[in-house]
Amino acid sequence: MLTAGTQTSPLPDAPITQGTTDQWPEIVLSVSPFLDGVQQELAGQVASFDAEIAPYAEYALANQGKQLRATLTGLAANCVGGWNDSVIKAAVIIEMVHLATLLHDDIMDGTEIRRNRPTLARNWDNTTAVLVGDCLFANALRLAAEFPTTDVCRAVSTATRTVCSGEIIQSHRRGNLQLSQKEYLDTLRMKTGELFAIACELGGSLAGGDPRETRALRAYGMALGTAYQVYDDCLDLFGSEAEAGKSLGTDIASGKATLPVILLCEQADPDIAAQLGRMIDKWDAGQLNILRGWLSEFNTLEQSQSRLEALLAIARDALGELRESDHRDELEELTLFLAQQSAGLGVC
Repeated sequence: MLTAGTQTSPLPDAPITQGTTDQWPEIVLSVSPFLDGVQQELAGQVASFDAEIAPYAEYALANQGKQLRATLTGLAANCVGGWNDSVIKAAVIIEMVHLATLLHDDIMDGTEIRRNRPTLARNWDNTTAVLVGDCLFANALRLAAEFPTTDVCRAVSTATRTVCSGEIIQSHRRGNLQLSQKEYLDTLRMKTGELFAIACELGGSLAGGDPRETRALRAYGMALGTAYQVYDDCLDLFGSEAEAGKSLGTDIASGKATLPVILLCEQADPDIAAQLGRMIDKWDAGQLNILRGWLSEFNTLEQSQSRLEALLAIARDALGELRESDHRDELEELTLFLAQQSAGLGVC
């Protein structure tokens, strides 16, 4: 059972690859007390649910992973003055919205394992998972409404709408392997970048940051979040289940065109794209190795890593608007950490 004293290790959502195990704890050391506060508040949210629903909410909240978005909220706050109780509450809200989207994603993608344990849908059923996700969304907005002004509630509801809109657009594009890179990246900004952006934006604004600083933090979060999703999409094709802690190949199995697949279809003979389309219609896990062979032939991982690096450069540029400090350096180190994670993909 979750209790108010339960704590999780502050690690990134993605698995740590060899050679980077010491960097992340150093980055988040300054916000460890902040993350403890976020964890305690999340655990306390279980009590706000009906007794019969509480076990499902507890299962979802216990699977929050590594609190990357909460870490960003705390680090952003420290860049402009320091975190406070309002920043903790904002991080809790964002984490609940994120967990709700994961519950729904797992159903749409048919994911059975996430973070090395059965998804809520797998453990119970899809109907329960959908409704628990809805409850988490609703509870997040209830918390946002407790702020003295409507600014936070408006920002959170707008961000939630953007995330859900991005998911809808992506769902409607399933099976379309002819997406442009721009269409792909625009969707990533909506469905993933937005929560990173709002985490940094609220962390900065609630800690007293001025409009210029808050805009810079939002731009940083948007670029970092988009890069992170590119990485996660590549992990689904080039990683291993042991590394990822979740089922692999689920994106292509559901007809989702991620950046490596888009690059393949742009460069390969049309017959390969047609054959891939037929494979998706009758997908089985053994076909992932066939796809990996094509992706390797056209160097799609290297090209995807190059695009990810460009996004990380945008994130670092945004930090130039902030005052120099150790905390700003920590945000820059996060971009270097993600670059290391990306570089480790496809390495035997």
